[in-house]
Formats: sequence, C-alpha cells, structure tokens
Amino acid sequence: MSGVVPALAVERITELVDEDLGALCEAADSAIIDGGGFGWVKPPGRRALERYFQGVLLVPERELFAARLDGVIVGSAQLVRPPRNNEAQAFAASLMHEFVAPYARGHGLARMMIRRVEDRARALGYQVLNLDVRETQDVAIGLYESLGFERWGIHPHYARADGRTLRGMFYTKLIQPAGKARIGPAGEAG
Repeated sequence: MSGVVPALAVERITELVDEDLGALCEAADSAIIDGGGFGWVKPPGRRALERYFQGVLLVPERELFAARLDGVIVGSAQLVRPPRNNEAQAFAASLMHEFVAPYARGHGLARMMIRRVEDRARALGYQVLNLDVRETQDVAIGLYESLGFERWGIHPHYARADGRTLRGMFYTKLIQPAGKARIGPAGEAG
C-alpha cells in the first residue's frame, strides 16, 4: 500500500472541455458494460455519448454533476427539475442517471454525488427528491436506502435487458419541510 489518499470531488458541470468529455464518455462506457448504464444496455459509441452529454448541458431543466477521482471525471448524475408547465409537481425534482465507473468505485463518490445533488435541489427550494432504479442494482438500492430514500413502489415491467423484463424500484425523499420551499409560480425556483 502506498498510503496515498486519492483526491475526491463532485462538481456541477456547465461546460465540458474535450478532456473532461472524453473521461466522462469512458466512465459511461465502463458503467454501461458493467450493467449500470442509465438506460443503455450496450455502449452506444463515443459520438453518441458525446452528443448525449453535450445535449444534457443544453436542457434548461437538467443540471449535470460529475464525480472526480484525482481530477479525472469517473461518474455523473443529473438533477432534473419539472417543466414549467407542471405546476402541480413544481415542489419535486428528480435524481437521474447516476453512475460511477467500476474502476473508481469504493471511494464514496456515489454517496458524495447524491448528497451534492440533494443539496442543490434543497438550495433551489425543492421539497422532494425522487429517483428510480432497476431491481438488479442492489448496491445502488442499498446506498439510496442508507441515505434516507424511501421505496414507495415497484414497476413490474420497468426495463428490458438481455431478453429479460426487469422490475424497477421507485424512491422518494423529503429534503425539506413545505414551509422552507421557495417554489414560485409556473414551477420556477425562487
């Protein structure tokens, strides 16, 4: 053992330089191959991943967060706000597409990333943070539950992979009381 402690960080990404985009795509490829591909069953190719992540940055209701290990992006998550026309659900945001590459696991980056997304949602005035996950993602399920997310439902036909239909688990977490929320008209966080 070298005794060197790796540098861990999670940050909100507003633009992707080529080096970061390449690292993010590599991490995503690894996660997809390992079975945690946030919807992809097989790696879609570098250009498709590049377009996907560049597109995320263009969507006003999405914020991209990246986990870094020794300065290199090794995972990401998205905070997704409801669209402006959804006033009835303007108090709730979603954590989506969270992953850490298999070669970077075991350092607590997923936990850090989830907490960072939760803190951002709270700062924007959201009361509730929702997420969903495939039933086969035991480690992720354990992590979400350890962070206080409550399972409220099961979807029996959530996803298909390798010719099998998989169930999905739905989770929610109250991140602040109703009196603390700052949600304005038309779903805008104030």
